[in-house]
Amino acid sequence: MNNTKSGFVTLIGRPNVGKSTLMNRIIGQKIAITSNKPQTTRNRIETVYTDERGQIVFLDTPGIHKPKNKLGQYMQRVTAAAMNGVDLILWLIEPDEFVGGGDSYIASRLASGKTPVILVINKIDSIPHENILMTIEAYRNLLPFVEIVPVSALRNKGIDDLVSTIYKYLPEGPYLFDPDTITDQPERAIVSEMIREKALQVLSCEVPHGIAVIIDSMKDREEKHICDIDATIICERESHKGIIIGKRGAMLKRIGTNARFEIERLLGCKVNLKLFVKVKENWRDSEVLMANYGFRKEDEE
Repeated sequence: MNNTKSGFVTLIGRPNVGKSTLMNRIIGQKIAITSNKPQTTRNRIETVYTDERGQIVFLDTPGIHKPKNKLGQYMQRVTAAAMNGVDLILWLIEPDEFVGGGDSYIASRLASGKTPVILVINKIDSIPHENILMTIEAYRNLLPFVEIVPVSALRNKGIDDLVSTIYKYLPEGPYLFDPDTITDQPERAIVSEMIREKALQVLSCEVPHGIAVIIDSMKDREEKHICDIDATIICERESHKGIIIGKRGAMLKRIGTNARFEIERLLGCKVNLKLFVKVKENWRDSEVLMANYGFRKEDEE
């Protein structure tokens, strides 16, 4: 295809600024999970947006934060690696008239690079218009941004303008992936993350950071158009196991029911989902267990 543009774009920002929500909105399909809990995104996730203008490959990354264990260190290495060798960086912030310590730290990391940066002010639906101008004034001198674009990923405001702006800074070139490609994530990985998302949404604050979800088996019953999925929620403490299961299994059933709805939409068939819970103490400080639970070494490189 002639005169198309293509390139890699990394999304960065503090936890919970809406990176995954924005990426899902642009792609038009739920790939990355979202929640109001920190450390929702743990791996680097690639998604592909394609239209007649070209192709944008988005890299969604964990929120930049001070790590407290080996999993946190892994997440920050993933983010650092995703900032190298890309064509454009989208730095997502929330509207604020003051630059906090977390964003000052991100600015210092970006200042040493040569990759063009677009500042994206997300969640503009939550504030009066004049506050957006105050945010621009507070941030515009931190870095030589090539553009500043206000959006609301949740309300689908400013998204078309953002995509058009991204294309302005991508090099000319052919499609990098087949036009039908949406993500590099296999179905099993997306299913596992959907279950973790539903657990994040309903569990108390101290539990979600210490859980992982493993797909033990995933088999189609073609004659009945049903997918049988067995999955295990890994937690770090016996007390957490009790919270996840809940009284008479009520919490685990709630997680399973909510997850099954999302998974059926993804797979386009009925799903028979069975959830189990296991304790693996301090797995977030075990490189062996982290590797077993799907944290990929290549994402750090």
